[in-house]
Amino acid sequence: MNPALGASHLDAALQKLGYDSFKPGQREAIETILSGDNLLLVAPTGGGKSLAYQLPASMLPGTTIVVSPLIALMHDQVSALQNRGVNATYFAATVDSGEMAHRVAEASRGAYDLIYVAPERLNFGGFRAMVNRLECPLVAVDEAHCISEWGHDFRPDYMRIGELLKSLPNARVLACTATATPIVRDEILDRLGLPPDTPQLLKGFARPNLSFRVSEIQRRAQSNTHVDLLLKEALGAPGSAAGTAIIYSPTRKRTEAEAERLAEIGWRAEAYHAGMIGPERDRVQTAFASGALEIVVATNAFGMGIDRADVRCIAHLAPPSSVEAYYQEAGRAGRDGKDATCLLILSPGDMALRRTLIEGDYESRAIDENVVRHKWNLFLELMRWAEGGSCRHDTILRYFGDEEETLSGCGRCDVCLEMDDNDSQNEDETATIVRKALCGVARVNGRFGIQAVAKLLKGAKDERLDWSGLALTPTFGTLAEYKEDWILTVLRRCVTAGWVDFHGGQRPVVVLTQEGQDVIRERRPARLLLPSRTSKQVAASSKGSPRRRRSGQNDNLDPQARGLFEELRSWRLETARKGKVPPYVVASDRTLREIASLRPTTEMGLALAHGIGPSKIKKYGAAILEVIRAADP
Repeated sequence: MNPALGASHLDAALQKLGYDSFKPGQREAIETILSGDNLLLVAPTGGGKSLAYQLPASMLPGTTIVVSPLIALMHDQVSALQNRGVNATYFAATVDSGEMAHRVAEASRGAYDLIYVAPERLNFGGFRAMVNRLECPLVAVDEAHCISEWGHDFRPDYMRIGELLKSLPNARVLACTATATPIVRDEILDRLGLPPDTPQLLKGFARPNLSFRVSEIQRRAQSNTHVDLLLKEALGAPGSAAGTAIIYSPTRKRTEAEAERLAEIGWRAEAYHAGMIGPERDRVQTAFASGALEIVVATNAFGMGIDRADVRCIAHLAPPSSVEAYYQEAGRAGRDGKDATCLLILSPGDMALRRTLIEGDYESRAIDENVVRHKWNLFLELMRWAEGGSCRHDTILRYFGDEEETLSGCGRCDVCLEMDDNDSQNEDETATIVRKALCGVARVNGRFGIQAVAKLLKGAKDERLDWSGLALTPTFGTLAEYKEDWILTVLRRCVTAGWVDFHGGQRPVVVLTQEGQDVIRERRPARLLLPSRTSKQVAASSKGSPRRRRSGQNDNLDPQARGLFEELRSWRLETARKGKVPPYVVASDRTLREIASLRPTTEMGLALAHGIGPSKIKKYGAAILEVIRAADP
């Protein structure tokens, strides 16, 4: 770092902005920027990413540009900076034309230290002309994951940022995001035109004050019970002023129904979703922020910009779209550092509902199968996390690549609290059960949903099985000794393993994948953790027996495998750039982790990794094996 911008200057600038100390990773990020390097900063919502560009903007000569989609927050942040002596402004559609012309003129003569710009302004020729007249030391891209064309939060205008950066070749670049998986980070670098060796800083993801729980239900009434018990535990009784809560719901209809139910039993609760008119949404958000409401029941439209510190619990009535979405929403609890609880509720219809929501995004447009497959895999990663196997807190940190902050067991989540379970499972027995379950899917063959398969395997009475003739097949009752709910959990784990898939729209049916066929024919091992047979809760089926900790989720890589994983990431990014495809089309993070763990030396061994089929072997097999050979010590 420039000596003129040393530690004492940094501390003085920090105090000028009204802060006493840095959060984890902030000083390191700011020093990287001030030294002239680019940086990809990954930190969770509320982790203090904005200071990483605000403080350098106050110290560097010229005008820093911040691209941000959060127009509602620009005014507040600009006002706060101006009050601290930093000349700042923002360009957005909410500014009238006269005021906008004035701000452009002021910017052109270098009057501002920092300019926030909404991404749609990048399309205006006047803005680009103004940028060319600026001395710009830094371009910060906030919510950088919005540049991902295949992601859930894609903003088309973000695709213009690459052009902006080309017009400012001397400006360093800071990309900030809370979406931190390796494959997303690779895609951000690719879209911004940054080199693969761009420094990446991951900090602040650890939230040890949060207690994570996952519960599985079979009926809506059970969901009500779980939510009511959670609220009683975290908030006490209605009106006790013990804090607030957010309940996330998958649909608008259920959002309104749950808010009405909670209000009827005495809670100050209201609904919030995108179908409400703007003023009504603003009223609910303001009421929650001020403490007039104890509970908001909301879809994922709620929460951006909410910084209420006393959220004591968050419940999800159904799993959201991804691990990233879940952790962002759950992370709104316990901002004051005090204990808070996050509950995820699972039910049999979740997978079919999520598939419907994914495909429903297209409305009348033709469905892009690559995008559907990508979003589906993101959802399956969350379902794998929900299945447990090790500390939920540490598993999330490993998922995001934040290895330094893992706790070797948080001691608070449902899995850690039940680590004393001594259940074990026989590998041959597991393989037999899995293959019987997959044979049930093959029998149904796209005619019915997952619950019909469970009834077939249980040998339960069902008119669909009768009129279709499935009740007369040898598969009927092959798992009769197990409970139907338990069989259903096994089938869902077969989905997350990639052996079973869903097809169809409003009523998705199950089908056997090629990998599933390979498992049946013993061409692929039946590696699966069976649920406990003593509880209906996912939490209770996710105990930490020694065998589970060894063969659970594939994110626990040893140092040698971790190094190979990073080498494979670099290969993936270069391959994606040459092929002009997104990195996930080449290989998923899960695929690269399994390859790094297996370290295959032949194409036959490579085929054992998730996501590697004949076409992938033909296209990338030789290159992957070469990366593995080059990485061998």
